[in-house]
Amino acid sequence: MTYHSGSRAVQDRVGVRDLADHVGQAIGQGIRPVAAAFLELQPMLIVGGAEPGGVGAPDGVGAVWASLLTGAPGFVRATGPRQISVTRGLPPADPLAPALSVPGTPVGTLALDPRTRRRMRLNGRARPTPRGFAVEADQVFANCPKYLQKRESYETVVERVPDAPRRGTELSASQREFIETADTFFLATVHAHGADASHRGGNPGFVHIASPYELWWRDYPGNSMFLTLGNLAGDPRAGLLFLDWRTGATLQLTGEARTEYAPDGERTVRFTLTEVIESPTASPLRWSAPEYSPANP
Repeated sequence: MTYHSGSRAVQDRVGVRDLADHVGQAIGQGIRPVAAAFLELQPMLIVGGAEPGGVGAPDGVGAVWASLLTGAPGFVRATGPRQISVTRGLPPADPLAPALSVPGTPVGTLALDPRTRRRMRLNGRARPTPRGFAVEADQVFANCPKYLQKRESYETVVERVPDAPRRGTELSASQREFIETADTFFLATVHAHGADASHRGGNPGFVHIASPYELWWRDYPGNSMFLTLGNLAGDPRAGLLFLDWRTGATLQLTGEARTEYAPDGERTVRFTLTEVIESPTASPLRWSAPEYSPANP
């Protein structure tokens, strides 16, 4: 795998370039049969990218968001050696929905199965289809189960008319509580030639609220590729997605993130909010209580 300059800069700062080169050999463009079988079993998919921008937006794109898609298993599947097809589009009110109607839009996707603590990432270019959208892969790879909470099962509730999303420019008291009790969130970032969607997990309280406009978390040791922090080194725009696994509610945050490096090697990511969207009925899936990852600090 060829890393871009942002990831290389972080790898060199942390001193893991050789390890990153070794781990990066697992990244390819093709979807292996085991990955295709995994995808067809999943009832949800995370999509990350940038919404179309207005005048003056960097690179012609705007804010970065992470969004949730759900469906009956099989709604996302491999339809070619380098392509996945999704038979549902994002809700019209989702900020990423317009981007997926533009052929060639860079997106990052993440399929995660809490039942097995497995996850798969596929980054590439999206194009609209009559039933949803397809993504032509540039990068396909799996991650280790670190910091993934296990949830034994899920059920699908009868879908009803979704509540209208609530938009704001600061976190309310209830939204701060939502975040402070979360054990998982998803993080979308971008770089000059693509987008990425990744996972962050820990025991409840691992995300800290500094103010109604700022939150922070420790960057736990991972696979040493530093795709996310590398993207942020070159472009601070980021999108966060928090999911209430019990009720199906989501919080989508967009803003900018920066990484702070302590002398002892600890890394902290600080995120400054520009907009928040709360969707009380975003997901019809209801998951069991978590079994926390033994890797959580």
